[in-house]
This record gives sequence, C-alpha cells and structure tokens, in this order.
Amino acid sequence: MSLSGYKLVTTVSILWGDEDAFAHVNNLSYLRWCETSRVEYLMRIALWNVPPPNGAGPILASIRCDYKIPLTYPDTVDVGTRVTAIGNSSIRMEHVVVSRKLSAVAATVDSTLVMYDYDAARPIRVPDAIREAIGALEGRSFDSESAARR
Repeated sequence: MSLSGYKLVTTVSILWGDEDAFAHVNNLSYLRWCETSRVEYLMRIALWNVPPPNGAGPILASIRCDYKIPLTYPDTVDVGTRVTAIGNSSIRMEHVVVSRKLSAVAATVDSTLVMYDYDAARPIRVPDAIREAIGALEGRSFDSESAARR
C-alpha cells in the first residue's frame, strides 16, 4: 500500500501490551495510533492547544474505523493522515494504518473534527488561517467559498 497521497505519515511500533486476550492488537490501539497522527497533523498546522482547552480549538465529533486485518506483536505500523474536506465548522480527516510486517492495510479510519469555542461551549467557523495552513500542507485549496457551497 502506497502512502504517497498522505502528507503526514506517523510511524508507531506495536507494543506487546497492545495485544489483548485474543492474541491480536486490541481495536482501541488503532484509534490511539490515529489520534497520535491526528495530533501531529494539528501541530503542523498550528491548531493544537495545550490542555486544558480554552479559547478556540478542535474537538473530535466522530470517528469510524474499518478493520481490515488483525495485527500482532512485533510489528510496526505507518499511519497516513490527510484532510479530505473542510466545511463551515468541520474538518474531515482520513487515516490509513499500514502494517510493515504484512505489507498491507490493517485499517481505514475517518474522523471529523469541529472547530469549537471552549469558553462559549459552541462550534465556530474554521478560520481562514487554518484553511490556508491545511491547503499549504495538502497542496490544494480549502477556501471559504467552497465551504460555503457545501
């Protein structure tokens, strides 16, 4: 599986403790790996707030994982992360988890972040500066006009 279309790839070593009683990596580990990659992406576009959250920042609104193959220790996975769409207040991301040992996709994950004003406790519009930073990283435009048409 090629990760060439992903602007950020995070490498994670599978730990022995990631396995569960069924002798394969527990499903929650896949989501943690994607979380790690998502945070790295947010740091690159200057959208990561140091906890506790205050002011404006992202909040995870939804996540879906399609498991393709079970993984076991020892192995290393590469997690590709990219933004696929930006709405008025949302940012959609796609992740792919690739096993180095098996040379195969282990899972595909879709997540949606919402820009959130933690002080006012409500969603807010994705700022133009963030759209531009994502566009620069992804190599394509995520302008306000295209979001308004969605």
